[in-house]
Amino acid sequence: MGKVQLPRHVHRVISRGREYFYYQEGRGTPHAGERIKLPNDPTTPEFWNAVRQAQGLTGPTPTDTIGALADAYEAAWPTLQRKLTQGTQDQYRRHLEYVRTAWGDLPARDLRPKHVNALIQKIGAEKPGTANNVLSALKAMTKWANGPVELLAHEPTTGVIPFPKGEGHRPWTEEQLAYAEEHFTGMIRRFFFLSRYTGQRISDVVRLSPNDVDEGGFARPQKKSGVRPWCPIFPELEAEMSKWERRPGPYLLQEVGRSVGKPFSTNQMWKEFNKERAKHPVLAGVVPHGLRANAVIRLREGGLTALQISDFVGLSVDMVERYSRHADRKANGQALLRTMREQNEGEVVKRLEIGKQE
Repeated sequence: MGKVQLPRHVHRVISRGREYFYYQEGRGTPHAGERIKLPNDPTTPEFWNAVRQAQGLTGPTPTDTIGALADAYEAAWPTLQRKLTQGTQDQYRRHLEYVRTAWGDLPARDLRPKHVNALIQKIGAEKPGTANNVLSALKAMTKWANGPVELLAHEPTTGVIPFPKGEGHRPWTEEQLAYAEEHFTGMIRRFFFLSRYTGQRISDVVRLSPNDVDEGGFARPQKKSGVRPWCPIFPELEAEMSKWERRPGPYLLQEVGRSVGKPFSTNQMWKEFNKERAKHPVLAGVVPHGLRANAVIRLREGGLTALQISDFVGLSVDMVERYSRHADRKANGQALLRTMREQNEGEVVKRLEIGKQE
């Protein structure tokens, strides 16, 4: 069995080569609570329902509910043959909460596509992206449950259609980019340059360090997807980095408070960015993720294909195409204007030449 992350107060004991699990609050202290024996397999719904009961729930708890199925699925992640990245696990866990809230006590055998579709439509009325993520997490769970574990005998997501994908986060305007380059200082300035010219997510930018430089580019596995892109260090970024002091660790370290000198977490960097953005009305509405779009558009306008950009930035080809649509439409429109002007100029010259001949 792969390693399973056990909840608080649950202890694993090995005796005579066999695993046993117990729930006991305050173990090893003068205030230790009752020691409660748990089922021996933490990947089963029975195990997690026993934990719930030990935590204070009374009465029998069903083991075939949607909530119990979600518990079993999350517990099984470390044992899956195709491992889920930590980022994917975080996404699934967050979006399965919608499923738990809607049908936690519903028997799993009673969940039908009409129920799933109703939930997705309800969420998607205001948050279509979230609705799609909930559907993806639910599909992953039911696919697992219908597999060798045989915890489900039907597919409740059949025929449920996700919402159309949008064009992704809007890129920053040229005015906003120029403004940030002129006014940002300190770690926010570093964050801006790293994000703009690598096209990486916040969770990856805050971890970038000199150790990730590989022959003129950054090579580091992405936290969310596990993909290892190779991001070229463009001259603008190289020139900016040449001003940074040389030291070990991430490029981005906190500058104030009790955590001075420590790396940023994703949430901490978001908070710092939000505070900086609030100071500058011209930046209203921009988000760091929009700089991914700017990076993609820059590469697209440089003549690179979607597949090449995918290798550089670590986005799927489909996502690259979505981010590139604005730039492609603008380029196509400008090309049309140039063609029309050339045609009009040609017609004017032709009429003048004919007039001279007469």
